[in-house]
Amino acid sequence: MKRREFIALVGGAATWPLGARAQQPQGLRLVGVVTGFSDGEMRRPMMAFREKLQELGWMEGFNVRIDLRTTDGDYKRMAEEARTFVTQTADVIVTTGTPGLVGVRQHTHTLPVVFALVADPIRQGLVDSLARPGGHATGFTNFEFPIGGKWLELLWETNPHIDHVTLLANPANPIAIPFSQFIEVAGRTVALNVTTALVRNAAEIDAEIGAAAQRPGGAIIVLPDGLAAVHSALIIELVSRHRLLALYPFRLFPEKGGLMSYGIDIPELFRQVAVYVDRILKGEKPAELPVQAPNKFELVINLKTAKAMGLTIPPTLLARADEVIE
Repeated sequence: MKRREFIALVGGAATWPLGARAQQPQGLRLVGVVTGFSDGEMRRPMMAFREKLQELGWMEGFNVRIDLRTTDGDYKRMAEEARTFVTQTADVIVTTGTPGLVGVRQHTHTLPVVFALVADPIRQGLVDSLARPGGHATGFTNFEFPIGGKWLELLWETNPHIDHVTLLANPANPIAIPFSQFIEVAGRTVALNVTTALVRNAAEIDAEIGAAAQRPGGAIIVLPDGLAAVHSALIIELVSRHRLLALYPFRLFPEKGGLMSYGIDIPELFRQVAVYVDRILKGEKPAELPVQAPNKFELVINLKTAKAMGLTIPPTLLARADEVIE
């Protein structure tokens, strides 16, 4: 080996995490990631995921292979992609949302699974408990159903004159009906008429938002779902066109021009997912890793959008915002 090549090799090795240098490339561990989001929406979460795994000693192409399968809100395809990972005997499968976890379980009850963005997994019967989930899956929740009351409260605080709220829900998502029913009940306690609009595609989204705009004093809540994220630009455009008050579950909506969101930081969540993947790859069992609930929700308000709507955001609400987009 030439001296210059030897120096370059040694210098490059010095930048590897200690854990990666300690392992020999006897075979790559496979981490399969299947999600209902699109490639674009997964860019930042996957960047955070890969960075954290690298910090923990896992180098792509050296001791791990990360295979991302995005499905643009197509839950049937999520199950098909999950089957691919089962066939390949992935070391860990990472999945998002209830549809992702359900899709994986159609094909395996033994391969380790780390889930993210699953709402209220105990109420859905997906884990035995948060402390000891049991089975082959553990992970991170995003919302418990009572957060729907907080979403209503934020809408009412933004505009106390609203009197009806339409929930956009994808019936293909198992959480859609129980989540919407919970919010409908919460609405009755504060004299708000809450109805659920089931949407499966762009045409139904267009029709339901148009119908919601027919009565004055209306608002929209978009339930957390891959289909909603995929059609986020369309939803934002329609809500803006009809000048409807709207609240979203993910910050990607106000970043694209939606009014406000109240939810969790998804890239940060994927750093935590990476920690669980690392622990499982090193021999820990999912059944013994507690399901973790978020300890912080972030309120993001797009003030530019509010001004374009002629809407004045109350100073008390602005003061509580974690981020204001101007």
